[in-house]
Amino acid sequence: MNTLSATGRPSGLSASDVVERVAAGQVNRTHDVASRGLWDILRGNLFTLFNAMLGTALVLVLVVGAWRDAVFGGVIISNTLIGAITELRAKRALDRLAILDRGRLRVLRDGRRTEVELEEIVLDDLVLLSTGDQVPADGRVLDSTGLELDESMLTGESDPVSKPAGAELYSGAAVVAGSGLYRVTKVGADGYAQRITAEAKRFSLVGSELRDGINRILVIISWIIVPMALLLFWSQLRAEGGAAASFADGTWRDAVVQAVAGIVGMVPEGLVLLTSINFALAALILARRSVLVQELPAVEVLARVDVLCLDKTGTITDGSIALDAIVPIGPGDPAELGRIRAVLAGIAGDPEANPTARAMAPALEDVAPAALRVLVPFSSARKWSSAFDGETTWYFGAPEVLVAGLEDAGEVVADVRERAAAGARVLLLARAPGQVREPGGDLRPVALAAMRERVRPDAAETLRYFERQGVRVKVLSGDNPRTVAAIATSVGLEADGGVDARTLTAESTAAMLRDHHVFGRVSPEQKRQFVHALQADGHTVAMTGDGVNDALALKDADLGIAMGSGAAATKAVARLVLVDGRFSELPGVVAQGRRVIANMERVAALFLAKTTYAVLLALTVALVSWPYPFLPRHLTIVGTLTIGTPAFLLALAPNTRRYRPGFLGRVLKLAIPCGVVAAAAVLAVYGTLHLRGSEAQASTAATLTLVLIGLWLLGALARPLTPYRMAVVAAMTLGAAGALLISPIRHFFALEIPTPGAALLVLVAAVIGCALVEVIYRWRERRARPGGVSSGAPTGARTDAGTGSGRREWR
Repeated sequence: MNTLSATGRPSGLSASDVVERVAAGQVNRTHDVASRGLWDILRGNLFTLFNAMLGTALVLVLVVGAWRDAVFGGVIISNTLIGAITELRAKRALDRLAILDRGRLRVLRDGRRTEVELEEIVLDDLVLLSTGDQVPADGRVLDSTGLELDESMLTGESDPVSKPAGAELYSGAAVVAGSGLYRVTKVGADGYAQRITAEAKRFSLVGSELRDGINRILVIISWIIVPMALLLFWSQLRAEGGAAASFADGTWRDAVVQAVAGIVGMVPEGLVLLTSINFALAALILARRSVLVQELPAVEVLARVDVLCLDKTGTITDGSIALDAIVPIGPGDPAELGRIRAVLAGIAGDPEANPTARAMAPALEDVAPAALRVLVPFSSARKWSSAFDGETTWYFGAPEVLVAGLEDAGEVVADVRERAAAGARVLLLARAPGQVREPGGDLRPVALAAMRERVRPDAAETLRYFERQGVRVKVLSGDNPRTVAAIATSVGLEADGGVDARTLTAESTAAMLRDHHVFGRVSPEQKRQFVHALQADGHTVAMTGDGVNDALALKDADLGIAMGSGAAATKAVARLVLVDGRFSELPGVVAQGRRVIANMERVAALFLAKTTYAVLLALTVALVSWPYPFLPRHLTIVGTLTIGTPAFLLALAPNTRRYRPGFLGRVLKLAIPCGVVAAAAVLAVYGTLHLRGSEAQASTAATLTLVLIGLWLLGALARPLTPYRMAVVAAMTLGAAGALLISPIRHFFALEIPTPGAALLVLVAAVIGCALVEVIYRWRERRARPGGVSSGAPTGARTDAGTGSGRREWR
């Protein structure tokens, strides 16, 4: 137990006490699992529904020896690697999560000062603190000599907090002034910082409408694919002369390959891979702009965000304060002002000055500091300090304390209140003749020093950008509501004086969030509650911050965004990290999110139309016992020219279209009817030529019909046809012509030059099919944009992302 030495001072734990506590597990270490293990990550990305479907098809193709038709297996490997590598990066960030510094600490044991590691501290240890130390574990102060802590990373309040004897200390706070001795009352996982760490480390995936929509499609296909595969295989055996004959002469292998061709055609494998590649490309582009994407779908989410929550410190402001103005009280002649500046420079230059006084130094670099001898050091308890220059005692501190006993201080107090209401932190410089330790009746106020938090130069324009985009901004800060409101007003936000979050109840929070934008005295738990309340109100919420107090809110937000200068805990749980802390990079992130989701919507219809016609073709040929119309090579050329290559090229193009909810519904309204049209056209052409006994001509005609209808759908989805998109469509059309006209390519893909009758049949079917696709496309566009707005034009106001130009086009 803690005992007193012969001098009456605490001597700390004895060696046997420490051994007992270590044996009891009462030490300052934790054994929590930071994140999913390597095997869990690999297993989660390898054993997916998508990989199961394609993997089974791949095994079947390899078993029958059709190596040339197994190329689709590369999609499994690529998609697995992209997902696993991305998650491993997130895991490394989570594993590095640390709120507490790992330096050595000083404790009292057996009456002697001893240095120990953070993990060696035990329950009831007596820990010595001095300026620059970080509190290693929760506890209670036993002795304080002007001890002041910066708890902003824990509570969000930027002002230092005085800690007299008996005050509670929380792990993670930093000592900014004074010294003290405290007893540890909580260690390890019970500590405040460790509780936040453990909760923040819980693994979770960011919500992605693209990923969720694709997964829903895969679930539906999984219910169809097994019975369809068996039915298709059985029909191909019948088409080869029956099961007995097929197994006798080995043609069952051809039936397997054709069945696999039908199955693979149903799975939108390119869509899954292209989504991963598109996310990865966006992450690389953002990395060049010093934006770290810790989970790939995060680039999509900011395009959907409609509420952005900001912690004032670190986002609107850079977390530091500076001298904004020196306001002389009285005549303020040049000589007097020069002396005032010299005294303030001397106070700021004192090695023992508190952080607020030191913050004046950059603005006074050109001033020769006055020679001062500190009489009374600053403390939060007194709220003032004093120094002597040989003639005069100078007092510097809180105005309301220093002028409390003066009769004619009314104007000073009024001026202080006015400046404080405008967001300034106001300190008073006063003087008294001679050397006087305590302020008395002869005190004379000389000047006010107005300090102000540094507002980021990019904050106002970035906030205006989000306003133009229809994103509501909420400022959630631990500071005084009036101060927060003043700073918010300075960057163009509607503050209404600010709301004191301490007055809110669980019932009133949601209503206040709907009507107000600036909140002060918000606790870390409340920030989390605010995020939940906004989400319950139907909003997609992004949260930015830099302190530990923001970590849990960032974790639960739809998109957490951390500043690069923030705490390790905050950066580890965030989905995006602004490495250079430039708030102005957010519009660029929005631009990448819009490009991804708008372009993926554009190309998803190509893949899902393929899934639709693949299912219909497989079902029809199985029921009528026709050979499957295509070899896997035919589907390769169809997929390359009308889906895969153009989809990749279109997905990379710039696109600033505003996000619109309902991605999957809009895609299916186009893909399913267009897929039905394509299947009907192919069956009409193939069936006619197959019944005439011309199998090679039937497959060629079916392939050409599908290519022509696919190219028309591609052209529709590429609208409005910019030069880049026109070039993509033209290149694919030329590729189709080359595949038919160039002899080696034609033979490789098992095609023939169509006969005049087959060519006429293809032309008629393609014209009808393309006309129906055009009708369906225009109908879908009218339904999506009432009033006949043209394809590709966003609904509502559009501002080119990342430009900050403010140019709006109203539709």
